[in-house]
Amino acid sequence: MVSVMQPFMDIESSRSYIDELYSADNQKCFDAVVCLKNSVIGSNRQKGSVIAQGVVPRLLQLLCDPNNVYDDKIRLESAVTLGSLAKGTDQHILALIDLGVVTSILQVLSTSVIPLANPENIKLRNALYEACLRCLRTIFQHHAAPVSAIFIEPSFIPKLLQLSNISINSQVYVAMILTAACKTCEEQNILLAGGAIKTLAKQLKCEFADVQLPALACLANMCYQNADVAALIASTTVTDEVEECIPVILGQLMGRDKGTLIQLEAARCVAYMHRAHALDSNDPRVVYKALPTLIRLCHKEKPTRERIAAAETLAYLTEVDTDLQRLASISNHLIPTLADFLKPSSQVHDAALAQDMRQAAFRAFASLGANDEDIRKRIIETENLMEQVVSGLQDPGGPKVRLAAVRCLHSLSRSVQQLRTTFQDHAVWRPLMQLLHGADKCSEGKPDGEEDLLTVASGTLCNLLLEFSPSKEPILESGGVELLCSLTKRSDPSLRLNGIWALMNVAFQAEQRVKSQILTCLGTDQIFRLLADPELAVLMKTLGLLRNLLSTKTHIDRIMADHAAHVMQAVILVLEDPNHPAEVKEQALCILANVADGDRARDHIMANEDVLKKLMDYMMHSNVKLQVAAIFCVCNLVWREEPGAALRQARLKELGLYRILLQLRHTKDTQLFDNVFYSRVKTALAQFFDT
Repeated sequence: MVSVMQPFMDIESSRSYIDELYSADNQKCFDAVVCLKNSVIGSNRQKGSVIAQGVVPRLLQLLCDPNNVYDDKIRLESAVTLGSLAKGTDQHILALIDLGVVTSILQVLSTSVIPLANPENIKLRNALYEACLRCLRTIFQHHAAPVSAIFIEPSFIPKLLQLSNISINSQVYVAMILTAACKTCEEQNILLAGGAIKTLAKQLKCEFADVQLPALACLANMCYQNADVAALIASTTVTDEVEECIPVILGQLMGRDKGTLIQLEAARCVAYMHRAHALDSNDPRVVYKALPTLIRLCHKEKPTRERIAAAETLAYLTEVDTDLQRLASISNHLIPTLADFLKPSSQVHDAALAQDMRQAAFRAFASLGANDEDIRKRIIETENLMEQVVSGLQDPGGPKVRLAAVRCLHSLSRSVQQLRTTFQDHAVWRPLMQLLHGADKCSEGKPDGEEDLLTVASGTLCNLLLEFSPSKEPILESGGVELLCSLTKRSDPSLRLNGIWALMNVAFQAEQRVKSQILTCLGTDQIFRLLADPELAVLMKTLGLLRNLLSTKTHIDRIMADHAAHVMQAVILVLEDPNHPAEVKEQALCILANVADGDRARDHIMANEDVLKKLMDYMMHSNVKLQVAAIFCVCNLVWREEPGAALRQARLKELGLYRILLQLRHTKDTQLFDNVFYSRVKTALAQFFDT
């Protein structure tokens, strides 16, 4: 509720008409409400005083009168007064929400009323509905508003759309209400079922920008990441003088003769429709309208908030399409324009607005540099850009800018050349590790921003830990292995994947001490948990980690000397599971092949009859890749130049493995005569001494 507020007038002068609010005399009650309305207009102090004195419940009682004791004039003035109170401070709006204003207004708007014959009465009733819509619209602009309340009663959306026909203002209010409430896929589908598309589409043809803007915003929200709704919006037609589909109308609204806000919202609609697969990337509305419009609206002469929205939308539009990224990057000086977002500007005195500019620029750069090496190079070579990115990683204003900066860094880190040069020159790994250590200390269940930050930052770390990256050693020295092992234990599958993926990169061609550190820190129990992970990608990277750990003869022998039982058990579990796809089992067979390359480690295979029988089974498998992997393992076991080869060959002949190789060499299944497969079979047979 609200804190102590100053009275809006002295007790002697206010008591009389406060009492008259409760009068049974309609005229006295009406006059009191009008007096109250006039006292709060334009004064937050007066609004706070009225709320503090407990007047709001009486206004709601007058508004929602179930017995029609009070006429529509009183109800109208009560609604207008509540709407005025809703235009106060955040504190005032929260108080109104707590007092049930939203529920009461929805009750008024959804209640069926007796048809009125008198034109004056109809006009008054419509004015009441419009005042209620205006009040609801104002409250719904607050982040804490219970916007989902409009979906509780299924019949309310059609009723709300019907009320939009009352007046031009009602069209605006209804569209803004629906925009604020449309946040999930389920809500998008409810609006679709309620007939919102047709109503909003008609508003696009209105001559008033104030009507077009909220309609555009609502259509954009409806098709955001919803392919079904976006497809229906794209195919909906509007008949005015001629019949036109919505994309055609959107193309017209992006014309330079329209206001910049109209252009921006129309471009946002097209961007969302494209990302929801309702419009192709080569559609003229995407390539020749939305893309250049958004780029143009990023320029310095445009209002700051419009520049921010344009950059954010541009980032979303270009995020996954390489052609759009390339076209945008060479259009209208976009890269230096976005870099200007990051410079301290005397025009932006609002710190929050300056942060939003930095966030938008980082997001746009992340999208532009996602796939093309040349674009990344041009971004990185922009003056002071890397300094700004590093600074963004340490931004004290909350996770938003830090998340956007690390997304940008993640995109740029896909460049091999830049990992070796620019990233090392700026010691990017240092603030990234600080950020990761800080985010990892947050317990799970923290705000999404922190969890997303950890996910993207750990993904970036995967790239910085590639074998050729100069950042690899200092990252390991600053606790990298421990951090990554802790990520593999998180409940979020993205964090587990990034953790094990980065460990796999660390283990590639690593020294024995690093491999031992990984095994000690991760532990065999955790490895088994990861091998049972429901996420296929996590399982694959865990097998990749084992494969990298078991490389180089001396390392293989050392690791198998300490962990042979666990390694063999892990491989058998994977090979025996009928639910694992072929690519998983191929990785397990490759691990066996690596073990078979060890001087002493291969003895663990030879001593395990279950594993040898598995090898024979996979040599005869219907999947050629699994056959090749199994035969490669056999090659390592029977290699004649290795000590003890004759004994191993004799044992494998005894089991019938040599006979299988002969059968494979003479197979008439043409599918098996793949060059690699046939070469492996010949190589394995050639190793036997008595061939």
